[in-house]
Amino acid sequence: MPMHRLTRSCVLLLVILGGVLVPTTSAAQRAGVYYPGPQWERRTPAAVGMDARLLDSAIAFAKANESPEPRDLAQNHQLSWGREPHNDPIGPFKPRGDPTGVIVRNGYIVAEWGDPARVDMTFSVTKSFLSTTVGLAYDRGMIRDLNDTVRTYVPTGEFDSEHNRAITWDHLLRQTSDWEGTLWGKPDWADRPPANQPLADYVARKHNAPGTSYKYNDVRVNVLAYATLQVWRRPLPEVLREYVMNPIGASNTWRWYGYENSWITLDGLQVQSVSGGGHWGGGMFISALDQARFGLVTLRRGKWKDRQILSEKWVALALTPTSVERGYGFMNWFLNTERRMLPSAPANSFCHRGAGVNVICAFPDQDLVIVARWIRNEAVDGLVQRVLASAR
Repeated sequence: MPMHRLTRSCVLLLVILGGVLVPTTSAAQRAGVYYPGPQWERRTPAAVGMDARLLDSAIAFAKANESPEPRDLAQNHQLSWGREPHNDPIGPFKPRGDPTGVIVRNGYIVAEWGDPARVDMTFSVTKSFLSTTVGLAYDRGMIRDLNDTVRTYVPTGEFDSEHNRAITWDHLLRQTSDWEGTLWGKPDWADRPPANQPLADYVARKHNAPGTSYKYNDVRVNVLAYATLQVWRRPLPEVLREYVMNPIGASNTWRWYGYENSWITLDGLQVQSVSGGGHWGGGMFISALDQARFGLVTLRRGKWKDRQILSEKWVALALTPTSVERGYGFMNWFLNTERRMLPSAPANSFCHRGAGVNVICAFPDQDLVIVARWIRNEAVDGLVQRVLASAR
């Protein structure tokens, strides 16, 4: 290309080096701030300050610690939740693939294993995508205050009981609502009832005041999805695609499912209320590469290139410990408060976690993201320890 045709508007600046035109890195890249485009650039471990031998050891550890649960996830549902009442599946399942992962440092992919492009269930990592749609509504003023009661936004009856009338958005986001009721045929008491208490006693118990107790409960997660759908008045996958997944360059292969009976009529149209996990099937089906992009935008506190996908205020709220469960922020931002979740990692680390085990872990001090799928739960810290040891 003739030199007179090069202008400041060129994406890559060219300089003459030894008589050959070569691209230089941008100022952002020289400063270590890189965001992937449609083609995600790879770097050798050495190029981003990582020890290749130690990184290989970390990957070998992840592969050696594959989840022992059946790859047939519909069968695994029955084995895992068969004791629960109302445990019949109402959403799709998909057999899973091999142990898989992606490691990203300074925005570049430095390691992969398994099949990172394969679309698999991600179970409760779905909750982080759900809370993101709440954050998008909050950032746009559609939800004015997270301490507002949800009933003022959702007048369809789910928040009319004396107990439910006091539930706020913050309670739902932190799983402290103790919402009472039935949604999509699943009563709130049917999810993870205590094994050491007669079921009849648990069903008849007095519900805790909102905000005073923490209970991981997918019925209540699905109530949040339904309430958020009522605010947006459009399908949540469509919202997520427009405001998050397309801007961060995710593929078009991910799918977010609800249940066969979670269709509602919304402004004259049939719309599916999606689920916040795969407890009874459904939820987010996604590749590890797209998970890594989501992990990177949360690591960078909602920023992607020159665009603020989620406000820094929202990310700060999501990373604020819940008073009655210090290791949990908004769903499903698990915090490393007092280094209880990941003893080998800094306290400001956080993960989006789901069954499988599926994890997207972010390490701000190292500008590092780890995606690991189908790894034993007890091996996650061992993987993190090995990856961090490789990061000089």
